[in-house]
Amino acid sequence: MAAVLGAGGLWLYGLLRANLLDSTTGRTELAARRTAAQVDTGTLPAVLPAPEDGVDLVFVTGPGGRVVAAGATPRDPARFAGLRPAPGEDSASAVLPPERPGGERRAVVVVGARAPGAGGGPRYVYAVTVLGDVDDASRTIALGLLAGAPPLIAFAAGLAWVVTGRALRPVTAIRRGLDAVTATALDRRVPDPGGADEIARLARTVNATLDRLELADERQRRFTADASHELRNPLSAVRARLEVALSRPDQEAVRAALADTERLQHVAADLLLLARLDGRPPLAAEPVDLALLAAEDLARRRAPRVPVRVVAGAPVPAYGNPGQLARLLANLVDNAVRHAGTEVRVHAAAGPGGDPVLVVTDDGPGIPAADRERVFERFVRLDGARSRDRGGTGLGLAIAREIALAHGGGLAAGTAPGGGARLTLRLPGRRPAS
Repeated sequence: MAAVLGAGGLWLYGLLRANLLDSTTGRTELAARRTAAQVDTGTLPAVLPAPEDGVDLVFVTGPGGRVVAAGATPRDPARFAGLRPAPGEDSASAVLPPERPGGERRAVVVVGARAPGAGGGPRYVYAVTVLGDVDDASRTIALGLLAGAPPLIAFAAGLAWVVTGRALRPVTAIRRGLDAVTATALDRRVPDPGGADEIARLARTVNATLDRLELADERQRRFTADASHELRNPLSAVRARLEVALSRPDQEAVRAALADTERLQHVAADLLLLARLDGRPPLAAEPVDLALLAAEDLARRRAPRVPVRVVAGAPVPAYGNPGQLARLLANLVDNAVRHAGTEVRVHAAAGPGGDPVLVVTDDGPGIPAADRERVFERFVRLDGARSRDRGGTGLGLAIAREIALAHGGGLAAGTAPGGGARLTLRLPGRRPAS
């Protein structure tokens, strides 16, 4: 504010001073031209009357700088002899410095004229105005600006302090609200001041971020609890069977313990894969044929519970990680085989927009409409048919959904034409951005 007032004060001082000087010079020139008109008409008296409008002195010089008419004889006419109109001009002006220290400056205007008659010749009319009033007014303006600047700066500083403090008060409340958010108090929210300004939008953005953070924390806690539960049951079963095998050697108990151990390994591998997918690692994409992946998956299956039929009239090109897409397809087919009645069908084709689509359908009990999103949550089993005895861990569809999202696509559940479950994978037809 001091810089603004300083620059503005200098500009105002210079502008007022220049206007005062221009006004004084204009009055002085007007007095000179009136006298020049008398010279041109031959009505110039020897003694000029006192000038008006605050002009102090008017005199006329002839050849050799001799004063031919004046109201009062100047003390040193030679000082003005060097001031002449430029060629092609009829007047000139200048501000002369003080004649002595402490004196006053003077504004001088000279106007060219020509006396009529045979003895006529060039004449120069000088008008002189002392600039004491101009200097006094300029000094008064400067003192006024210097005296008024500190109160204005203090007032502006106080006003800025109050206005800024009131404007930033909601920011302080937001900061305090964020300080109160801890790992055990994620339900706290910052106050919303209302309105549509930047601070209100900041508060809403912070609250939305806290909502996502609380949801992520809740999902993480639920996932940890479910994982602990899933791991505890196989470990307890393995321990019990091994204790039985120690008490009396029994090959059947050892085989059951081995099966439980394998299940435990599958759960641990699925958890590790989900942890890696949650980190969104860079995707090493390359051309992949979804129809070929489906055929290879069918070839790897030995005597599935129900027949699996692959329908693909032509190659279905896509971009992605072959290993991850194969795992996605295997999880979908495993889920369908587990719940199918008589047959599982895998159909790969290009969608209406040219994007690759892979559909896995079964003729089992299907998925209720209310649960078509829940089936993709981790450790979710909808009913008793989806039990541990049938081999499901509740992670297969969750892994498939995460792989689809990592490839920029989507995985949705629906109802097959025959009433069973229908799982549809859609992938972008172009190479995903790295």
